[in-house]
Amino acid sequence: MPQAELFRLRRSDQGTEGIFVSTTFSCKTLELPWRNNENQISCIPPGTYNVEIRRSNKFGKTYWVKEVPNRSYILIHSGNYAGDKTKGFKTHVQGCILLGKHHGFLAGQVAVLNSRIVVREFMEHMEYEPFELRIQEEF
Repeated sequence: MPQAELFRLRRSDQGTEGIFVSTTFSCKTLELPWRNNENQISCIPPGTYNVEIRRSNKFGKTYWVKEVPNRSYILIHSGNYAGDKTKGFKTHVQGCILLGKHHGFLAGQVAVLNSRIVVREFMEHMEYEPFELRIQEEF
């Protein structure tokens, strides 16, 4: 089974920034801040997960991170923001992983940019096949 890694680099109330790497493909990631794996407000725990294609009503065909402890329907999809809403930041996720070409700022908040294009490139790179994802923290 193909493998990919997500290296988390920085964490703040505006989101958890990282880098996603798989053979000849790499991109930036943005996830919610760590909030003890609480449903819909936290990124998922570091670890190794099986990932496969799933059809989402909102995102169409996308990747699903399976068997996350105490969580369900963690997807890899497009979006820009992953901040803590209780602290006044915008978010496009409820625990999912956003992919983008660059980390940057939109409206003064940490964001990933060029997300839709990168998600499409990523899915084509992975050939819509299942893979194993290892999430590590570098801080």
